Amino acid sequence: MSVMTGEAALAAPETSDLASDRLGVLFDAHHQRLYRLARRLSRNADDARDLVQETFLRAARAPASVPRESPHDEAWLVRVLVNLCRDRWRQSHTRRRLDTSTDRSFATAAVDPEAAVVARSVVWRALATLDPRRRAVIVMHELDGEPIDAIARLLGVTAVTVRWHLSRGRRQLAAIIRGEGAEP
Repeated sequence: MSVMTGEAALAAPETSDLASDRLGVLFDAHHQRLYRLARRLSRNADDARDLVQETFLRAARAPASVPRESPHDEAWLVRVLVNLCRDRWRQSHTRRRLDTSTDRSFATAAVDPEAAVVARSVVWRALATLDPRRRAVIVMHELDGEPIDAIARLLGVTAVTVRWHLSRGRRQLAAIIRGEGAEP
């Protein structure tokens, strides 16, 4: 067991305080955007809050791994959030298979509030079956209106990869909604 010298003992809390201050600045700057993204990637507000909390816990556990530059720190946080969502999706997917007893045939011919709620529910259920990265790309582009280049920067992938995920994701959503199941 090593004993800290007086100098090292003083430096440790100071370094910890700096990391804590930086984490606070990161939280203030990015928590709302991360929550909005998490809310669209998860089933409910509680799950979204858990994802954001776990994202900042990861940043707190390894503050040196968070880039110092402003656009890069947000991209790092978004990647962590998407990866956490992907991990949760994989865990839930291995625990249970999709419920095949769900009635996928629904009437959308009539335009009324109930049909809109049903349609929205079907779309969100279909989105929930997509791989988290693909779901994140679709949500950011289609629902948040993010340009492809911005999504690529945030996720740390190329614009071509984002376009590929958009194309495949759109086809998967269409197949799921038509009741044909997801393509691999």
